[in-house]
Amino acid sequence: MIIEKRNNEFIIRIPDTVDTEEIQDFVDYIRYKELTSGAYRVDQAIVDQLAEEINLNWWKENRTRLLND
Repeated sequence: MIIEKRNNEFIIRIPDTVDTEEIQDFVDYIRYKELTSGAYRVDQAIVDQLAEEINLNWWKENRTRLLND
């Protein structure tokens, strides 16, 4: 993985051998940090909506595994 800082942003290069779901979890976390960093004024309803979307996606991906165990 390579992390570069250019101007006012970071560029992250991740090898294609990393699991897509893990990358999505990472991106979701970074998005959460962005929204709650104070750099933006975000309504709590938007944060709640984002959390609900993440939870629904997680449940869709893990439901079968959890209920069949």
